Amino acid sequence: MTLQFAITWDYRCPFARIVHAHIVEGILDGADWNVRFVPFSLGQVHIEDGQAPIWEHPEDDTGLLALQAAVVVRDSDPERFPILHRALFEARHAEGAQLREETVLRSIFTANGFDPDPVFAEVATGAPLATIRDEHTAAASDLDVWGVPTFMTEEHAAFVRLMELPIDAADARRSVERIVEMLAGWPSLNEFKHTSLDR
Repeated sequence: MTLQFAITWDYRCPFARIVHAHIVEGILDGADWNVRFVPFSLGQVHIEDGQAPIWEHPEDDTGLLALQAAVVVRDSDPERFPILHRALFEARHAEGAQLREETVLRSIFTANGFDPDPVFAEVATGAPLATIRDEHTAAASDLDVWGVPTFMTEEHAAFVRLMELPIDAADARRSVERIVEMLAGWPSLNEFKHTSLDR
Protein backbone atom coordinates (compact mmCIF):
# COMPACT_ATOMS: atom_id res chain seq x y z
CA MET A 1 0.00 0.00 0.00
CA THR A 2 1.32 3.43 -0.95
CA LEU A 3 2.65 5.45 1.98
CA GLN A 4 1.29 9.00 1.82
CA PHE A 5 2.73 11.91 3.75
CA ALA A 6 3.90 15.49 3.43
CA ILE A 7 7.15 17.05 4.61
CA THR A 8 8.18 20.68 5.12
CA TRP A 9 11.49 22.11 4.01
CA ASP A 10 13.70 25.16 4.03
CA TYR A 11 17.19 24.68 2.58
CA ARG A 12 18.82 26.51 5.47
CA CYS A 13 18.05 23.84 8.08
CA PRO A 14 20.71 21.12 8.57
CA PHE A 15 18.15 18.74 10.08
CA ALA A 16 15.92 19.22 7.05
CA ARG A 17 18.90 18.22 4.92
CA ILE A 18 19.22 14.93 6.81
CA VAL A 19 15.53 14.03 6.71
CA HIS A 20 15.17 14.97 3.07
CA ALA A 21 18.25 12.93 2.20
CA HIS A 22 16.44 9.88 3.60
CA ILE A 23 13.29 10.73 1.67
CA VAL A 24 15.06 11.38 -1.63
CA GLU A 25 17.17 8.23 -1.25
CA GLY A 26 14.02 6.20 -0.74
CA ILE A 27 12.22 7.78 -3.68
CA LEU A 28 15.14 7.21 -6.02
CA ASP A 29 15.28 3.61 -4.84
CA GLY A 30 11.66 3.13 -5.91
CA ALA A 31 9.90 3.30 -2.54
CA ASP A 32 6.12 3.21 -2.85
CA TRP A 33 5.64 6.63 -1.32
CA ASN A 34 3.43 9.54 -2.31
CA VAL A 35 5.31 12.51 -0.88
CA ARG A 36 4.05 16.08 -0.91
CA PHE A 37 6.94 18.50 -0.43
CA VAL A 38 5.74 21.63 1.39
CA PRO A 39 7.89 24.79 1.37
CA PHE A 40 8.04 26.43 4.78
CA SER A 41 9.85 29.71 5.34
CA LEU A 42 12.00 29.95 8.45
CA GLY A 43 12.20 33.67 7.71
CA GLN A 44 8.45 34.01 8.19
CA VAL A 45 8.57 31.99 11.41
CA HIS A 46 10.98 34.54 12.89
CA ILE A 47 8.96 37.62 11.97
CA GLU A 48 8.01 39.54 15.12
CA ASP A 49 4.37 40.32 15.89
CA GLY A 50 3.34 43.52 14.17
CA GLN A 51 6.01 43.30 11.48
CA ALA A 52 5.18 42.88 7.81
CA PRO A 53 5.17 39.23 6.68
CA ILE A 54 8.25 38.10 4.81
CA TRP A 55 6.14 37.69 1.65
CA GLU A 56 5.99 41.49 1.44
CA HIS A 57 9.78 41.90 1.47
CA PRO A 58 11.25 38.59 0.22
CA GLU A 59 14.53 40.23 -0.74
CA ASP A 60 15.33 40.49 2.99
CA ASP A 61 15.21 36.72 3.47
CA THR A 62 18.18 34.48 2.66
CA GLY A 63 16.12 31.40 1.90
CA LEU A 64 13.16 32.44 -0.22
CA LEU A 65 14.84 32.62 -3.62
CA ALA A 66 15.95 28.98 -3.44
CA LEU A 67 12.51 27.93 -2.21
CA GLN A 68 10.83 29.76 -5.08
CA ALA A 69 13.10 28.24 -7.72
CA ALA A 70 12.64 24.77 -6.23
CA VAL A 71 8.85 25.14 -6.15
CA VAL A 72 8.89 25.90 -9.87
CA VAL A 73 10.66 22.59 -10.53
CA ARG A 74 8.52 20.71 -8.01
CA ASP A 75 5.38 21.80 -9.86
CA SER A 76 6.65 21.63 -13.45
CA ASP A 77 8.95 18.59 -13.32
CA PRO A 78 7.96 16.49 -10.27
CA GLU A 79 9.71 13.34 -11.49
CA ARG A 80 13.10 15.07 -11.54
CA PHE A 81 12.49 17.34 -8.56
CA PRO A 82 14.16 14.99 -6.02
CA ILE A 83 17.47 15.27 -7.90
CA LEU A 84 17.48 19.05 -7.73
CA HIS A 85 16.15 19.01 -4.17
CA ARG A 86 19.06 16.89 -2.97
CA ALA A 87 21.56 18.98 -4.92
CA LEU A 88 20.36 22.21 -3.31
CA PHE A 89 20.59 20.78 0.20
CA GLU A 90 24.06 19.39 -0.48
CA ALA A 91 25.26 22.64 -2.03
CA ARG A 92 24.15 24.54 1.06
CA HIS A 93 25.34 22.16 3.77
CA ALA A 94 28.20 20.16 2.25
CA GLU A 95 29.69 22.93 0.11
CA GLY A 96 28.65 26.09 1.97
CA ALA A 97 26.98 27.62 -1.09
CA GLN A 98 25.03 30.84 -0.63
CA LEU A 99 21.62 29.95 -2.02
CA ARG A 100 20.37 33.51 -1.78
CA GLU A 101 22.43 34.33 -4.90
CA GLU A 102 20.76 33.72 -8.25
CA THR A 103 24.09 33.08 -9.96
CA VAL A 104 24.85 30.31 -7.46
CA LEU A 105 21.42 28.76 -7.93
CA ARG A 106 21.74 28.93 -11.70
CA SER A 107 25.02 27.03 -11.57
CA ILE A 108 23.46 24.30 -9.41
CA PHE A 109 20.51 23.99 -11.78
CA THR A 110 22.76 23.75 -14.81
CA ALA A 111 25.08 21.22 -13.20
CA ASN A 112 22.09 18.97 -12.52
CA GLY A 113 20.57 19.15 -15.98
CA PHE A 114 17.97 21.89 -15.48
CA ASP A 115 17.60 24.99 -17.64
CA PRO A 116 17.53 27.88 -15.16
CA ASP A 117 16.11 30.48 -17.57
CA PRO A 118 12.45 29.38 -17.51
CA VAL A 119 12.69 28.73 -13.77
CA PHE A 120 13.79 32.25 -12.91
CA ALA A 121 11.39 33.73 -15.46
CA GLU A 122 8.61 32.04 -13.51
CA VAL A 123 10.05 33.26 -10.19
CA ALA A 124 9.91 36.81 -11.57
CA THR A 125 6.12 36.53 -12.01
CA GLY A 126 5.62 36.27 -8.26
CA ALA A 127 3.52 33.11 -8.56
CA PRO A 128 6.03 30.81 -6.78
CA LEU A 129 6.25 33.23 -3.85
CA ALA A 130 2.44 33.22 -3.58
CA THR A 131 2.49 29.41 -3.62
CA ILE A 132 5.01 29.32 -0.78
CA ARG A 133 2.97 31.85 1.21
CA ASP A 134 -0.21 29.82 0.77
CA GLU A 135 1.34 26.42 1.55
CA HIS A 136 3.30 27.74 4.54
CA THR A 137 0.20 29.45 5.92
CA ALA A 138 -1.97 26.36 5.42
CA ALA A 139 0.50 24.11 7.24
CA ALA A 140 0.79 26.57 10.12
CA SER A 141 -2.95 27.12 10.48
CA ASP A 142 -4.27 23.62 9.75
CA LEU A 143 -1.71 21.52 11.64
CA ASP A 144 0.09 24.08 13.86
CA VAL A 145 3.36 23.52 11.99
CA TRP A 146 6.14 25.78 13.26
CA GLY A 147 9.32 24.45 11.69
CA VAL A 148 11.25 22.11 9.45
CA PRO A 149 11.39 19.24 8.96
CA THR A 150 7.80 18.41 9.91
CA PHE A 151 6.12 15.22 8.72
CA MET A 152 2.39 15.58 8.07
CA THR A 153 -0.60 13.43 7.32
CA GLU A 154 -4.14 14.74 6.93
CA GLU A 155 -4.67 14.81 10.69
CA HIS A 156 -1.26 14.76 12.34
CA ALA A 157 2.06 16.58 12.20
CA ALA A 158 5.36 15.97 13.97
CA PHE A 159 8.66 17.84 13.91
CA VAL A 160 11.42 15.25 13.49
CA ARG A 161 15.19 15.38 13.90
CA LEU A 162 17.33 12.62 12.52
CA MET A 163 20.99 12.90 13.40
CA GLU A 164 22.66 10.94 10.60
CA LEU A 165 22.46 10.89 6.82
CA PRO A 166 21.21 7.59 5.39
CA ILE A 167 23.72 4.75 5.17
CA ASP A 168 22.00 3.37 2.09
CA ALA A 169 18.54 3.12 0.50
CA ALA A 170 17.39 0.41 2.90
CA ASP A 171 18.33 2.56 5.87
CA ALA A 172 16.49 5.51 4.32
CA ARG A 173 13.34 3.48 3.75
CA ARG A 174 13.35 2.11 7.30
CA SER A 175 13.79 5.54 8.84
CA VAL A 176 11.05 7.26 6.87
CA GLU A 177 8.55 4.43 7.16
CA ARG A 178 9.10 4.14 10.90
CA ILE A 179 8.51 7.88 11.34
CA VAL A 180 5.31 7.90 9.30
CA GLU A 181 4.04 4.80 11.10
CA MET A 182 4.58 6.50 14.46
CA LEU A 183 2.96 9.71 13.22
CA ALA A 184 -0.23 8.04 12.06
CA GLY A 185 -0.35 5.11 14.47
CA TRP A 186 0.88 6.59 17.74
CA PRO A 187 -0.32 10.24 17.90
CA SER A 188 -0.28 10.22 21.72
CA LEU A 189 3.54 10.15 21.65
CA ASN A 190 4.51 13.80 21.89
CA GLU A 191 8.23 13.79 22.57
CA PHE A 192 10.98 11.19 22.53
CA LYS A 193 14.46 12.60 22.90
CA HIS A 194 17.71 10.93 23.90
CA THR A 195 19.42 12.58 26.85
CA SER A 196 22.81 12.09 25.24
CA LEU A 197 24.07 11.43 21.73
CA ASP A 198 26.97 9.40 23.14
CA ARG A 199 24.86 6.51 24.43
